[in-house]
Amino acid sequence: MSGNTITHDVAAAGERTGTTRGASVTYHRAARELGFRRSEFDLAVHLGRVRTVPDDGGGGRRVPRDEIDRIRAADGFPEALRSAVRAVGTTEGAALMDVTTARFTRLARLGLLVPVKFYVNRYRAVVWLYLAEELRQFRADERNTALLKGRTPEGLRDQLGEGLDLRPRNWRGRHLGFLLRQADDPWARAAAVASLLDAAEISDVVTDPYERSHLRRFRPALAIHGSPGSPAAQLAEEIVTAGDPDEVDWLRSDLAAAVDTARRHRPAPRPAPHVVPDPPGPESLPHEAAQPVPPEAEDDALRAARQPGRLGGLFGRLWRRDC
Repeated sequence: MSGNTITHDVAAAGERTGTTRGASVTYHRAARELGFRRSEFDLAVHLGRVRTVPDDGGGGRRVPRDEIDRIRAADGFPEALRSAVRAVGTTEGAALMDVTTARFTRLARLGLLVPVKFYVNRYRAVVWLYLAEELRQFRADERNTALLKGRTPEGLRDQLGEGLDLRPRNWRGRHLGFLLRQADDPWARAAAVASLLDAAEISDVVTDPYERSHLRRFRPALAIHGSPGSPAAQLAEEIVTAGDPDEVDWLRSDLAAAVDTARRHRPAPRPAPHVVPDPPGPESLPHEAAQPVPPEAEDDALRAARQPGRLGGLFGRLWRRDC
């Protein structure tokens, strides 16, 4: 992977313990109790600043009550947390760094500024958002002074001229780190990696159809950008799906390793084999003499034996011949 791109942290951050519903609340309830907008709260979870736990009832993830208490008791609450999750666009970000929007965009395309979110606006343009806190840190670092004030180095200018844009790739790397932190199962971790690859790549790496089906069960939900099949949704899908050959190779390798780990932990479920029973042999067939006589047939025979002239079978024929 290129040195200009962000790498993902495969180590799960935070404590992952089960919880009962009585000891935790939904994201919406937690955001309301903490006084945050849902978008702010979701980003705080995304960044690992709010610990979440799986729902015992299978309803997604929840926020423990003791985590809400911890956040409230932290120094500077709520402004400190609100500042940490503040996301800004290009114009506001350039103002924070005291640079032009053109320079800001160049730095982002070079992978020096990493987006934390994106959305597709009504003009079908991708709007990238960055953490204000990270932009301030970048500007305060003396090693970046030349990039902020001086002429962009020739090598970097050449890359920009060739169309380099690392914003989608850096966002994917950051997003994968979030997905891995939220994964509580080896198959969920494998599905997180698979979510950044297209279906053909997944099929090539995971050849077992039952394992692919199991991966789809754990596939993380993606943010909705427009109605399904719309231009906005298609554009978002392009951003979410890895396209650079070296990035694809890296993800394929990670997926193969993750599926191998998940397989050893718990094989993917598959239907039980259909067993066709062997036909019964001659020795297992019942003898005709052993067949029970239906009651109604038995009654008819008895009645025939008791009535003159109505004896049947061999005995009846012999009786009539002798007579």
